[in-house]
Amino acid sequence: MEFTAEIIASFLEGEIVGDKNSTVTTVAKIEEGKKGSLSFLANSKYEKYIYTTEASIVIVNRDFTATSEVSATLVKVDDAYKAFAQLLELYAANKSDRTGVNSQSFIDTDTQLPDDIYIGAFVSIGKNVKLGKNVKIYASVSIDNNVTIGDNATIYPSVTIYDDTVIGNDVTIHSGSVIGSDGFGFAPEGDIFKKVPQIGNVIIEDNVDIGSNSVIDRATMGSTIIKNGVKLDNLIQIAHNVEIGKNTVIAAQVGVAGSTKIGENCVFGGQVGVSGHITVANKVMVSSQSGISNTIKQEGAILMGSPAYDASTCRRSIVVQKSLPKLSMQVSKLEKELAELKSLIQK
Repeated sequence: MEFTAEIIASFLEGEIVGDKNSTVTTVAKIEEGKKGSLSFLANSKYEKYIYTTEASIVIVNRDFTATSEVSATLVKVDDAYKAFAQLLELYAANKSDRTGVNSQSFIDTDTQLPDDIYIGAFVSIGKNVKLGKNVKIYASVSIDNNVTIGDNATIYPSVTIYDDTVIGNDVTIHSGSVIGSDGFGFAPEGDIFKKVPQIGNVIIEDNVDIGSNSVIDRATMGSTIIKNGVKLDNLIQIAHNVEIGKNTVIAAQVGVAGSTKIGENCVFGGQVGVSGHITVANKVMVSSQSGISNTIKQEGAILMGSPAYDASTCRRSIVVQKSLPKLSMQVSKLEKELAELKSLIQK
């Protein structure tokens, strides 16, 4: 789609500096901008590129003052980063505005489809599935029986959704993710482990984003629950009966073991490991590659290390660890000198 600077400024309530009729059809980073592209400048580290970029329109903060000639048309707004994000949402919405049902999909006769739905090729939808308005289901998605999906949900290619899963409004699930697979439940019987049936489900509330190739296991009994506003990165494992609180953000390769409850507004860095059957308080921040093995009761705690503990204490410990070889040599030297002094005293 094509937009003029005048249309963009009107949408963002911005001020135009340059040609109001300048047009764009795509977006680009400011250092890679070409004619016909839209970019933005929010970080002063990138200011040098505004004087060399070939982008046709650049969104900048209102307090930006050029120190050299700028060829692009500028749209000045209160917050350039936020404004550009708004435009990206509009661009993405137009780009993915698809409707219709591909003839190579399979939909069980018990499932009724809304008029504004999009279903791609080779999609399989089972019995008694309930689909909301403006749902988009891309190619090769498999949706089992008795699944509910709310309004404005987007399910990208090759996602698998097991039976009885409940998905809320404005949820996005990216390619390759599996929702509702069996929890890792096995009971020892002598020298073997016998599988415990996993008869619960997964509930994903509204405004949740799930990255590619992530897995959320169904509960043994009851529900595994991902609450409103949670954002999960790629390659994340959420085990059976886990609960993740509202607006928590979890980066890639995190694993959360069974029956653990994570609070609201938490932030987990990449590759964090969380033990099972524990509770993490609200607003806890955990540094990458940390291990949480016990319940965290302190709201707003900042943790790092494995096992994770207070981040400031951990950083001081790391500084000491780096000095251990030198400290070891000093201790050995002191021990030798002490032994010599004892020998002299005894004489």
